[in-house]
Amino acid sequence: MDALLPDRYPTADFFVADIFDAAPKDDVASMEHPMFSLATKPDLQSRYYEHNGNTLTIEPSKAGIPTIWDKDILIYCISQLTEAMNRNRPIARTIQLRPYDLLVATNRETGGDHYERLKAALDRLRDCKITTNIKTDGKRTESAFGYISEWQIIKEDDDGRMLGVQITLPNWIYNAVRGKDLLTVSREYFRLRGGLERRFYEIARKHCGSQSRWTISIELLHKKSGSKSQLKKFRLITKRIAQDNILPDYRLQYDPEKDQATFFNRKGSKAAKAEFDAAMKTMFQPNETKKRKRSSTTQIELDL
Repeated sequence: MDALLPDRYPTADFFVADIFDAAPKDDVASMEHPMFSLATKPDLQSRYYEHNGNTLTIEPSKAGIPTIWDKDILIYCISQLTEAMNRNRPIARTIQLRPYDLLVATNRETGGDHYERLKAALDRLRDCKITTNIKTDGKRTESAFGYISEWQIIKEDDDGRMLGVQITLPNWIYNAVRGKDLLTVSREYFRLRGGLERRFYEIARKHCGSQSRWTISIELLHKKSGSKSQLKKFRLITKRIAQDNILPDYRLQYDPEKDQATFFNRKGSKAAKAEFDAAMKTMFQPNETKKRKRSSTTQIELDL
């Protein structure tokens, strides 16, 4: 498999993604707001979101709204452009990359139908329309655009597998890169199976950041997550995710009495860690009332 040539000329109208150690980067706007579907099945319903003056309308294509797993493509492109800027290399909205490198960097399998899945993801990103007034690079303008502007295969093998693909990013992402409106995310993010687990990590990374802890009401967390589950079911899923304790960088505690969730930074202060350990010990030490209630409760399906 031939490697793409490096971008040797500052006047080139495309950027070659050939940096193998680029740290994963995500744009703040899509970490803050629910711009992706968390479902594994096609999400064909239009959605409207408003919070603190920020509005977001998403009109799906026939294939549905792009999923949070489709977003891996954007994270890879953003990461490549950001690292290139750090190395004083010229960048452009149009990126040439090897699908194999993208799949490896985002912890995907590289055989079977994974290249076809990649094509389907690119189609969803291109064909879905967003209308929003969310700020990027410090500027608030109401505009409509796709998650990517266009894509095309530039090289295939004899079996029709993509060896090279060209992706043109929309201005809102490109402006976020140039304005460094980004956050570094853990590589362990790509190991998370569930869509809501991924979304919780994004929200924690954006809002908790390097603080020792951050608390949010379940109702607002439900809104910001973009989950289509009913609030009652969402509480159960949140409790299950807290028990699984698999989020990178953060621990999640669910408090049913206050109806809120707290994200604890795993690298936070000793006091915050002690508070979390005490809360978890209490949560997993049910009283007799809870035991009786559990024995009479039927099993509830927790999948989105």
